Amino acid sequence: MRKHALILLAAAALLIPSLARAQQVDTTMIDLDFNIIDRADSIHAAPAEDEPVLRDKSRKDRRSRKDIRNATDTLVFDDLFLDTLEIKKKVVINDYSMLGVQYGAGLSSAMFNPSRSMKMRISPVNFGVMYTRYGKMFQYMPYFGLQVGAFYETEGYGFKKDKETGEPSYTQFNADGATFHTVDLSALAHCHIDFWKMKLIVNLGYYVGYRLDITRYRDGEIIGRGFNEYEKRFDYGLKGGVGFGFVFDPVEFHLQATYKHSFNALFSPDYASPYYYRYAYPFNIVISAGLHFQLTKRVGKTTRQIKAEAKQAVFNPNPNPSDNDKQSSTGW
Repeated sequence: MRKHALILLAAAALLIPSLARAQQVDTTMIDLDFNIIDRADSIHAAPAEDEPVLRDKSRKDRRSRKDIRNATDTLVFDDLFLDTLEIKKKVVINDYSMLGVQYGAGLSSAMFNPSRSMKMRISPVNFGVMYTRYGKMFQYMPYFGLQVGAFYETEGYGFKKDKETGEPSYTQFNADGATFHTVDLSALAHCHIDFWKMKLIVNLGYYVGYRLDITRYRDGEIIGRGFNEYEKRFDYGLKGGVGFGFVFDPVEFHLQATYKHSFNALFSPDYASPYYYRYAYPFNIVISAGLHFQLTKRVGKTTRQIKAEAKQAVFNPNPNPSDNDKQSSTGW
């Protein structure tokens, strides 16, 4: 009898810890399952046999959907990481405007048809005043702008001399060359890429102009002035160029090479014969330097933005963005 009692006591001693461990494992599993259910926020009901326990626990620990949405993760970095971290500041270009002046010298000539042996003439006077307005395409790409300007320029052409005779290879109205002064208005698409304290520039557009006067030469001597009845004074054509600029806010210094090509001939094509037409289209290559003054801020907050932020802070403060979202969603 005593032997059977000892056996029962030993069995009980072995079973009780095992049951305790099993109960602990089951409880842990329930807690893990509950935590997964709680954080995923995708199952709203626990298993039937554990429903009372989970329901009581959910009342204490479960967070609302709003708390989960508003929760943010916080990253903590040590001093060693922060010391080795490189932060590059991104410069945002505003939609700013400039007013500038430029001066340059050019090489000009004309394209004759039938073809003639031409030479370039130096055009020392090329002066202009420009207004440039920068803007973002699609409110995103800050590489574009519009440039309008008024220019006073000197253009001309000349015919090469025959190597054997030393005489001009061709004459136009008894002259072997001519120069004329023009004024024109241009509107150009202005593209730019900014980096460091510099920018790359590309311009392309149209111009309209008027030829003010003309001077004719023969062997370097002036033989006449003024237009005749066959010559055209109105001018229009294509204008474009490339260059780069140095930016010293609020001043910019630009160096550009511009090509100007006329689409309107210098004279009527049938002035000599109604059967054989002649054309002459002048062009001008100008190397210029310009100084531009920024009328509004190129980088940083503009006065308009600062005023808008001050007005927002005074008349419509919004310290809690979630409240604003709630009001907008409910229509209040």
